[in-house]
Amino acid sequence: MPDRTLLPEHIRAVLDGVNAFGADPMGGWSRVAFSDADMAARRWLRKHFEDLGLDARIDAIGNVIGRWGPPDAPAILLGSHTDTVPRGGAFDGVFGVAAGVAALMALRARYPKPLLAIEVISFADEEGRFGGMFGSQALSGQIAPGWVDAAHDADGIFLVEAMRRHGLDAHAAHGVARAPGSVRAYIEAHVEQGPVLETAGVPVGIAPSITGVCVTRTELTGQADHSGTTPMGHRRDALAAAAEAIAAIPRMLAELGAPDARATVGKLDVRPNTPHTIPGAVEFTAVLRDGDASVIRALEEGVAGVTATAATRHGVASHTERLSWLSPAELDPGLSNLAARCASEAGIGYAIVPSGAGHDAQSMQALCPSALLFAPSRGGISHAPEEHTDMNDMAEVAAVMVLLLNRLIRETL
Repeated sequence: MPDRTLLPEHIRAVLDGVNAFGADPMGGWSRVAFSDADMAARRWLRKHFEDLGLDARIDAIGNVIGRWGPPDAPAILLGSHTDTVPRGGAFDGVFGVAAGVAALMALRARYPKPLLAIEVISFADEEGRFGGMFGSQALSGQIAPGWVDAAHDADGIFLVEAMRRHGLDAHAAHGVARAPGSVRAYIEAHVEQGPVLETAGVPVGIAPSITGVCVTRTELTGQADHSGTTPMGHRRDALAAAAEAIAAIPRMLAELGAPDARATVGKLDVRPNTPHTIPGAVEFTAVLRDGDASVIRALEEGVAGVTATAATRHGVASHTERLSWLSPAELDPGLSNLAARCASEAGIGYAIVPSGAGHDAQSMQALCPSALLFAPSRGGISHAPEEHTDMNDMAEVAAVMVLLLNRLIRETL
């Protein structure tokens, strides 16, 4: 049995080191992808990997990689991400990288010369600032032709330019793809971001599947005009149309009859956004999730439909387009079952928890068998400054990762 005593120490070191960057004066952490804070944290992580004796690098698109083992051998990858949403929490993503480091260091003491290599990776732009999960989709060979040049964030900043500021090359995305067979498995640890594990009172979750995610952008164009001199019946109010469309989305969702589907409007841009002017243009995003791709497509059509209806009623034009798409993923059942056996044999409580959030594991499943392990989130809160996961629970997840790695390495001996 590998030594588990140093797991918390390694987890804490990575959490503290990465979270030294991007603290937001308004609370939480803001390390959005390819920001100064994000890149500073990535440089710190590379140095931390070097200090641990790993072969460390930041690749051409910003993925941070620490490798231990034969340089030409197939690898098992561990990791997650270190970028955040604006004013996010301290654990989302970072814990997965920390758990990977802790597990690798525990295994290194037992296998001084393994036949397999183990890599810990922090993927670039998991949170989807520019759409999708850029780092893991590139590594798994899933960047569509033409996507790189078209990708931009909600403020109109293009991916190519954001990366160029930091000496990175977005067009190198196709070149970082790993060859089939070069990666034996990918194992990701993450905070649950929901209440299931805390409610059940167990420290470990094992996800058999990950929801799909579609992000759409809707633009409504009316006429900006004087709020005092324009009669109500003569207005082409883009915000009134947007409000009606957004309010109709929950009803559309209920009519669709998909109990696990999710639809969220989280960003609204009103122009000119002044108190005494009728809004002439509005943009909003909708994030659509379900475990069934056909349901997500129906949601996408539904958002466009309710928006068109509201637009017609208010005399404004509407256009809805897809910004990004991540297909639902069934993770490798053999790897998930092996993780469950490892937890059971070690006396560590676990629950099967399908993931309602997107993760790099769904990208990596296209390249290799992938597994996703969860630690409980206090109150189920995530993407917020109040996000918290107890160290004891994080160490238990890392321990299952160690046991799972031990099994996979033994299979190669």
